[in-house]
Amino acid sequence: MTILTVSHKTVYRYAKPVRFGDHRMMLRPRDSHDLRLLDTALSISPPATVRWIHDAFGNSIAIASFSDAADELVFHSSFRAEHFPLTERALAAKLEPYARTYPFSYSVEDIPDLSRTIERHYADPDHVIDDWVRRVVDATNSRDTAALLIAMTQAIKAQFVYIQRDQVGTQAPAETLRSCSGTCRDFALFLMEAARCLGLAARFVSGYLYDETLVDAPHAMVGGGATHAWAQIYLPGAGWTEFDPTNGHAGGRNLIRVGVTRDPAQAVPLSGSYFGAAEDFRDMRVEVEVAAG
Repeated sequence: MTILTVSHKTVYRYAKPVRFGDHRMMLRPRDSHDLRLLDTALSISPPATVRWIHDAFGNSIAIASFSDAADELVFHSSFRAEHFPLTERALAAKLEPYARTYPFSYSVEDIPDLSRTIERHYADPDHVIDDWVRRVVDATNSRDTAALLIAMTQAIKAQFVYIQRDQVGTQAPAETLRSCSGTCRDFALFLMEAARCLGLAARFVSGYLYDETLVDAPHAMVGGGATHAWAQIYLPGAGWTEFDPTNGHAGGRNLIRVGVTRDPAQAVPLSGSYFGAAEDFRDMRVEVEVAAG
């Protein structure tokens, strides 16, 4: 068990005061058996009226409405939580016996709820993703389900180059494979589509990353800089299981889950609008800190 404090601050600056449309925030995790929230806080400047909803996936969403104009817009979300992640070593043991060897079939009770997350979402007319999956599966020389998925996760880490990209959106999986490069969001989506090639249910996760080796470090700062993204794959017995292709890890031992969606476009941490000219926007700054204790 690890106690973590997460601070996520976003600042928008404008050349002159502008008015703001509603802003949508996906910043608050859901309390669960593997992540217990101890306290949360949200501050917004200029002041806003905030209402909370659950989206179609059950994520906790805050919607801020503004009446005042300003030349700076600041969102600061923070929370403290206990984290109880699944270890990679424990993953295989948790699977139902029938699901430990690939291929397997989901139960008739689960299929209706999993069907949209099993479907391929992105075109692959030349079957390049299918071919990549086939090569990884053949090289693994095993039909152990957990071993196959870990091999795919680690293959992305080994074969692809991580890059930072400021543009909004996620590139298509075929483009990620063609360039052998991408962001954490691109790698998560690629793994999702690769798992769907095998007929497995996969979904997108947005959250935070911390370095577990620094949890007991003197200064207690264990992660930071930006939000992180990874994939979940549904495995009978283990349920929705974390796979982080950017770092080649499975089980979620250093991942703090905030939101889960069927597609990356549904998991933007913060979005909104302002009323003014395009040139009124000056810049945006994001500061994410994760600390232990």
